[in-house]
Amino acid sequence: MDSRRAELFKVLGVETRIRIIELLKQKGALCVNEMSEALGISPSAVSQHLKVLKYAGLVRSERKGYWIPYEVDPAALEQCKELLSEVCTCGCKGTGRIREGELSEARDKLSLLRKYERELQKELEEVRARIKEMQEE
Repeated sequence: MDSRRAELFKVLGVETRIRIIELLKQKGALCVNEMSEALGISPSAVSQHLKVLKYAGLVRSERKGYWIPYEVDPAALEQCKELLSEVCTCGCKGTGRIREGELSEARDKLSLLRKYERELQKELEEVRARIKEMQEE
């Protein structure tokens, strides 16, 4: 299992691959040319990153005529989340709750909590904006 973990971290250690995953999560199934245009990189670069992501089991594809749409494998992303929560040392245990380990070591606990509150507020605003977008569609 340790070598699989290390490989997964290598796969996710490339910014473009993270951007591809985020794009697919946001937009749904896309072909290489659509991703290339959205990311501003060549189709061949997208294809190479997709090959790695597919081998790692993070994305999947199924030919539909000439079109090969790629999509994120939600089960694989859930496994990534579980893996990260296993190795995470912040104390949140993958829940997003207050990072107890960080809080217990902080000199200024109040400032840290206020910072965390701002982060959560920003995230909440992003969620509300996405809800509004979906309701308007």
